[in-house]
Amino acid sequence: MRKLRLQELNRLSTEDFRLSAKLPFVAVLDNIRSMHNVGSFFRTADAFRCEKLLLCGITAQPPHRDITKTALGADRSVAWDYFTDTGNAVRALKQDGYYVIGVEQTTQSQPLQQFVMPNQPIAVIFGNEIDGIQSEVLELCNACIEIPQAGTKHSLNVSVAAGIVLWHFCAPHLSSLP
Repeated sequence: MRKLRLQELNRLSTEDFRLSAKLPFVAVLDNIRSMHNVGSFFRTADAFRCEKLLLCGITAQPPHRDITKTALGADRSVAWDYFTDTGNAVRALKQDGYYVIGVEQTTQSQPLQQFVMPNQPIAVIFGNEIDGIQSEVLELCNACIEIPQAGTKHSLNVSVAAGIVLWHFCAPHLSSLP
């Protein structure tokens, strides 16, 4: 066994990625304060060929050294938009036919592995590292999911949660991408 060399991975160029078919998944970042987490979101969205990221509120936007450091160039390949208000971003997504899912522990959250995907484009909201998703934004969600955990902590780092959730939603569709 040997590691594959970079040229053996057959990765898309940034321009080819921009032109490629995307999965109908949008990640909404609701006031993410760490630029390293924002950079991780870009890398994860690139890895799973998500349609785009919506950066909202205090969430930093590229170009920024700390985002680029973690994104490793994905901040140039993944489409993104900025909204000053997360609620406005979610309302726009719903008008465009997206089913909006909050990743949050609520009285009505479903475990990730039990959630049944609707047959429409998906927008997944990830909340602030301390406060989670804003209450007024939660009210706009069609559903909430949570990642079951068995340890002493009650949450994961937001970029780790994004990797788990987006992989869970996108993995069944990745083999169908050209």
